[in-house]
Amino acid sequence: MSHRPPNPSGRVTSAKIVIAGGFGVGKTTLVGSVSEITPLTTEAIMTSAGVGVDDTRQVPGKATTTVAMDFGRITIDRDLILYLFGTPGQTRFWFMWDELVRGAIGAVVLVDTRRLADCFAAIDFFEHRRLPYLVAINCFDGMQYHDPQDVREALAISSDVPVVACDARNRESTKHVLISLVEYVLTMRRSRAVAPA
Repeated sequence: MSHRPPNPSGRVTSAKIVIAGGFGVGKTTLVGSVSEITPLTTEAIMTSAGVGVDDTRQVPGKATTTVAMDFGRITIDRDLILYLFGTPGQTRFWFMWDELVRGAIGAVVLVDTRRLADCFAAIDFFEHRRLPYLVAINCFDGMQYHDPQDVREALAISSDVPVVACDARNRESTKHVLISLVEYVLTMRRSRAVAPA
């Protein structure tokens, strides 16, 4: 993992990152595990109104759901602070996504390999808006069941989009995902800067 050179101006840079993915994939858990502040969450108790709307078969113990966003903050080094915005996973809340991504430098699409189809909408959303993203495979129960290259092929994403494994409950693991995204965004920006017009 490379490190950025020190910022000679001494100014702190902040950046916004969006955490997206399907319903129950672990977005709130990821933000909570890595945030250095108590994360702001908009979790609501799931009610009978969600029966038939929210598919909880793969997440049978899930009793709450995000209805607006999650928010957290992490200081990566002395001059870089990341602000994390977790999106709601259900389609009925997607109208908020345009506002949540405004000003973001990139996104993490968190996936559950048991339900890959749930992340297609997030990938399409970021590709359509040309927002850099990476795919993070959430290793439930600490087990990685599929090779990242197999996941890449199943999602039909470009070979330059990073695909990494993580445990959304583990701070170091999720911090690695965020650093990987920042490095990817910086690489993309450098390549665009030197590309012929």
